[in-house]
Amino acid sequence: MSILNEAMIKFKELISEKGFINTEISVKVAPLTASEAIGNPQRRDYPIIEGKERMIEALFFDSKGQAFTDYPSEFSGTLKEVLGLDISKNCNRAKIIAVINAVLRHLNITSQTVHCKNEEPEKCSKEMMEHILEKFGMIKIGLIGLNPSIAEALVNSFGADNVRITDLNRKNKGVFKYGVEIWDGKERTEDLVKDSDLILITGTTLVNGSLDKILDHVKEYGKEYSVYGTTIAGVSSLMNLNRLCFYGSDE
Repeated sequence: MSILNEAMIKFKELISEKGFINTEISVKVAPLTASEAIGNPQRRDYPIIEGKERMIEALFFDSKGQAFTDYPSEFSGTLKEVLGLDISKNCNRAKIIAVINAVLRHLNITSQTVHCKNEEPEKCSKEMMEHILEKFGMIKIGLIGLNPSIAEALVNSFGADNVRITDLNRKNKGVFKYGVEIWDGKERTEDLVKDSDLILITGTTLVNGSLDKILDHVKEYGKEYSVYGTTIAGVSSLMNLNRLCFYGSDE
């Protein structure tokens, strides 16, 4: 059973206990513009600014939950109806994940379910490096999902020879960023895991369906890992996943 399926089972039990199962919710997928999602950062190479990703936002009472997706779509209905969506579709996984984030934020079970803005992503990357260096020292790190700010910070902190990066965007395949060749995420994720001591995994892997296989490799090779970002906030809380997020917001 996938991590998301397991999380949905726990989520359904939780909202049933709270009496929320038939509560009306609203998922805003207007979709959020880049400025609504991450403000106006100085660097302009984030996927959402380049139009490669979109962000949807779920609203549960006054609590917000967000999720990145390549396939934004609208929804309005009950939590029970959300959980009945076809999870095999990327667009539905994004809606479910955003709703889980919003509800768990409302219940104070998770936090930082709204993406950081303006120059906060850069600050987050720097604090992430400080955290990793303090906890692990100089190690080899694999980054799954080309987050440009984190990728550059990794190279600056650990050196290009100690960084591996995979991405699913075909345009990035074989391209060098900050002195590191970007590997095809469909073909070389296992290589990245084998070659790294710590694996940093973007939360969008939960939406695109690749997280389970990645964590299988992590377990197989006995590696350390952390997922990062707002998308995976709620599921991380439900499933006790290691998560890093330094500047995500609760509102």
